[in-house]
Amino acid sequence: MDIDSAVLVVVDVQNGFINQHTEHLPPAIAALAGRWRAAGRPVVLTRYLNHPGSPFERHLDWTRFQQAPETDIVSALAPLVPDAHAVIDKPGYTFFTPAADALIAAAGWTDLVLCGIATDSCVLKSAVDAFERGHTVRVLTDACASDAGPAVHAAGLVVAHRLIGPAGLITTPDLLARLPPA
Repeated sequence: MDIDSAVLVVVDVQNGFINQHTEHLPPAIAALAGRWRAAGRPVVLTRYLNHPGSPFERHLDWTRFQQAPETDIVSALAPLVPDAHAVIDKPGYTFFTPAADALIAAAGWTDLVLCGIATDSCVLKSAVDAFERGHTVRVLTDACASDAGPAVHAAGLVVAHRLIGPAGLITTPDLLARLPPA
């Protein structure tokens, strides 16, 4: 992993995804992002925005995440927004929208570090898409969770292990050890 070409991508830590299975994430991610930014590294946040007529609405009859406050980034991470390299709004599971692709290319990032919600969907899909685009990708196993519970989080990590390889799964202390001292 090339820490000098890496970006921290905080996936969908939004009010609507916070429950008893994910409420521990915002303070942990805020601390992680603070340390990452102190090392001069960029942070990008994503927001999932469902829209009328989306595949989620048409095929799953799922109409959540169409308006605030559900779509808002959680208050614990709100201080990151003004200084974030970008906030990417996305209409589906993956971080890789045209805006994200352009941002990565313009910044020259080769390595993506992912954390957030949900391990089994948006984090996983973004990790696999990064892998297939040739990026080095790392999923922070202790800084992501599933709003469907720990068993679903664990299942997402099993699939990630299979699809992006065991080196793609690390912990926050592993990542922070790679940063220059603060």
